[in-house]
Amino acid sequence: MAVASKKILCPSCGFSNTAPLANNRCVSCGAKIEDLKRTLTRQEELERRYQQEGFSLPWFGVSIGIITVMTAALVMGLPMVVPLFDFEGSAGMTVAIPVWFLGGMLIGLVSPGRTFIEPMVAVFLVALPTAFLLHSGQTVKTMPAFMYALMAFLGVVFTLIGSYIGERIQMGPPPKQAE
Repeated sequence: MAVASKKILCPSCGFSNTAPLANNRCVSCGAKIEDLKRTLTRQEELERRYQQEGFSLPWFGVSIGIITVMTAALVMGLPMVVPLFDFEGSAGMTVAIPVWFLGGMLIGLVSPGRTFIEPMVAVFLVALPTAFLLHSGQTVKTMPAFMYALMAFLGVVFTLIGSYIGERIQMGPPPKQAE
């Protein structure tokens, strides 16, 4: 007669796995299944300190709002108020990248927990129409379309860097390690 094996539910997909698990991963989705009773060591806590645990829809909404307002205000609105500034074409994309960096840093500073991905996805969704509008409205400062795509990608990367820096500033210096 076979011995009944222990069933382990996957916290990600809910699949009922039979113990023992290969590499502590779910057979269905491949998510890592950790022992819930196990406490983390100090080294594991320090390694986990800077990792994002999930995607926050409210902070994604806040991110998209902040990034949209900042981009519209500085890249589109500022030239309307001060005609000396003309951010059409390539100059608009050159100004948009630091705007997105600062937006990512601002969101990283004010958001609770670790939110690196939310501002990055928000900038991706804002960068597409921004690049399209700047490309379609270029007159003197022209660039090929693929350069707008590359600069939009660069803006997404700089947003990730900015949000990470904002999170690091918010969290403060890492704790001293006990010898």
